[in-house]
Amino acid sequence: MTTDPLLLTGEVEDATARLLRTVAAFGAADVAAPSRLPRWSRGHVLTHLARNADGFVNLLTAARTGEPIPMYAGPQARAADIEAGAARSPADLFDDLLRSADRFTAAVAAMPTEAWTATVATPRGPRLAALLVWGRLREVEVHHVDLAAGYQPADWPEAFSHRLLHEVAADLSDRSPAPAMMLRFAGSGRHELGIGDVTGAPTISGSAPELAAWLIGRSAGEVLTVTPDGPLPTPPEWI
Repeated sequence: MTTDPLLLTGEVEDATARLLRTVAAFGAADVAAPSRLPRWSRGHVLTHLARNADGFVNLLTAARTGEPIPMYAGPQARAADIEAGAARSPADLFDDLLRSADRFTAAVAAMPTEAWTATVATPRGPRLAALLVWGRLREVEVHHVDLAAGYQPADWPEAFSHRLLHEVAADLSDRSPAPAMMLRFAGSGRHELGIGDVTGAPTISGSAPELAAWLIGRSAGEVLTVTPDGPLPTPPEWI
């Protein structure tokens, strides 16, 4: 499962095209409707996705030029931008999403090979520039689901689902509040991922997208099974 930015660029473009097809069908009532995210309409999600693309452009520019450019001006400015843009018309939201995605694509294309090894400052801490394309792909795929417009975790490409599940499991393993569990899912063989000390811990079985969606709070895990029989653990809040 690669995080090579050049190999993932095509996946970002494909995911963005799927997202844009969904958004192209929205009318005024659709963009004002609630998303899956608390207190956010679909307009909020779409505005966030556009500003997220521009934030990644800032980080790619920082990696390419060596200038200390932050992803966002600050948390308050980021929230204000999303709130200000959420009530725009469907046409304006679509155009913003499209143009910001094009700016991201251009910023990736402008990166010299050596710039991918630079470290940039993200809201979650220092990150290698090489991981930014994966970060954008994750945003597009997860927030497409958050639009509550028919796109489901089961629609995620297999490679994305497995990459996301491995990332989230590794992240939770580093966080002491995460309950211990073994994740079992299908693939080219039987796959298992442990979180915490799995001695005596329950095994949670299901497809990779369903497990990933449950761990990041996009599913209640209704189709997952627990062995031995019992309730699903409660994962901590994801990013």
